[in-house]
Amino acid sequence: MFKTITSFTTCLVIALLSLSNAFASERAEIGWQKFEQGAVLIDVRTKEEFEQGHLDNAQIKPVQEIENWSQSLNKDEPIVLYCRSGNRSGIAYQWLKEKGFTNIHNAGGYSEMLQAAH
Repeated sequence: MFKTITSFTTCLVIALLSLSNAFASERAEIGWQKFEQGAVLIDVRTKEEFEQGHLDNAQIKPVQEIENWSQSLNKDEPIVLYCRSGNRSGIAYQWLKEKGFTNIHNAGGYSEMLQAAH
């Protein structure tokens, strides 16, 4: 019985990891599509992380300073957010959404975006 539960759990974990990778690739692909259609590309990582490598044409706007930099953006302008893993860009996405931004997308992490680059 324990062996069956362990096998099932292992299969479930593998399936979930596969789904999360498919989702991650999809959100990065959508991010690139939106960027190619004119969206602003915003890197919400720290300045140090940005200096270690970033996507071409990305603007550095650390999530910790979102209250300051978000005031200079048009709430209807298309915006693509990314960070290291998608967590901070998810936080920025939610914050901007709550402030009335209407055309934002969380494209995930930097590596994820690089892998999906055209």
